[in-house]
Amino acid sequence: MSLKPHTSASLNRIQPSATLAMTARVTKLKAEGVDVIGLSAGEPDFDTPDFVKDAMIEAIRAGQTKYTLVDGTVALKEAIRAKFKRDNGLDYALDQITVNVGGKHTLFNALVATVDAGDEVIIPAPYWVSYPDIVEFCGGKPVFVAASAAQNYKITPEQLDAAITPATRWIIFNSPSNPSGAAYAPEELDAIGEVVRKHPHVMVMCDDMYEHVWYADFKFSTLAERCPDLTDRILTVNGCSKAYSMTGLRIGFAGGPAWLIKAIGKLQSQSTSNPCSIAQAAATAALTGPQQFLEERNAAFKKRRDMVVAMLNDAPGLNCPVPDGAFYVYPDASGCMGKKTPEGKLIETDEDLIDYFLDSARVAAVPGTAFGLAPAFRISYATSEAVLKEACLRIQKACAALV
Repeated sequence: MSLKPHTSASLNRIQPSATLAMTARVTKLKAEGVDVIGLSAGEPDFDTPDFVKDAMIEAIRAGQTKYTLVDGTVALKEAIRAKFKRDNGLDYALDQITVNVGGKHTLFNALVATVDAGDEVIIPAPYWVSYPDIVEFCGGKPVFVAASAAQNYKITPEQLDAAITPATRWIIFNSPSNPSGAAYAPEELDAIGEVVRKHPHVMVMCDDMYEHVWYADFKFSTLAERCPDLTDRILTVNGCSKAYSMTGLRIGFAGGPAWLIKAIGKLQSQSTSNPCSIAQAAATAALTGPQQFLEERNAAFKKRRDMVVAMLNDAPGLNCPVPDGAFYVYPDASGCMGKKTPEGKLIETDEDLIDYFLDSARVAAVPGTAFGLAPAFRISYATSEAVLKEACLRIQKACAALV
């Protein structure tokens, strides 16, 4: 008699990542020889800088292939400490810094270490797909605060204040945002900080993964930088994946109160243990090496952004706000709802629209339903201008064919 499959209640509360699921669909279609343009993956197309690669090779040759301290080497923590000081004006001690297996791991560790059943975690929508699932895994309750395209996908202080209850444990704050690219200006962060001050039981998790991907008409700031009196209630999360094109190397890190960093380390000691030693050497080099290339890459991203926004706004039924950072656009697709495809299929949801784009235009995006604000969809413009132009032309044609 075979064993009946059984998975835990914690696992059953979560769903597979929608972005990774779409990427898998694209990979399968390409393997079948289908001419499909994949714009679903949140991964920069630029290569890892050579000086980072050289640091990895040197680390291997130097025999740096053994265990390290659970939550990061001293060298990497010193580099992170210097980065926070240089870029954000934040002065963390070494026991206030954690290194993890990617930014997602940092978020996961922090929430699992602090969220009990019934605790509420405020998540502005649209949101990165993993936030609510991690909260659900912990037994917590995601509380969504919606920000529409008319608000440039940014919540107001009034909305945030209204969502906070005695059960609120965390606010997750992502700027620039995945999926919308929306970013909060310094004065907007100040207003958010005023709300947080009113509620001393609430902590804020600032996901700054796209810190270095913003454009000339915007200046990045983080909440702890703007509101230094709140640093004992803020976990400032970052990593090397996006800015330094090191997605596969899986290095995330954070600065925060020592008690929380210790709790994260305790959890990590019984899960992954230390991040890859070679990846840590790469991250040390990335954070301490030349940074000028970031501006060059942002100039390329801005050019792509401007083209994609303009072309999508020329597509019937779409309204695409101009994002200030990251490498995503999040067009509102309300104008496409209720229409029919040339084959007579009714477009009732953004998931229907994305299936139509994939089947008819051979363009893959991620439906807004996955990010908690629909009807919309996310496109990553972290690919070449030629590919993006062709994809947008296909979307324009597909939208124009709806009746």
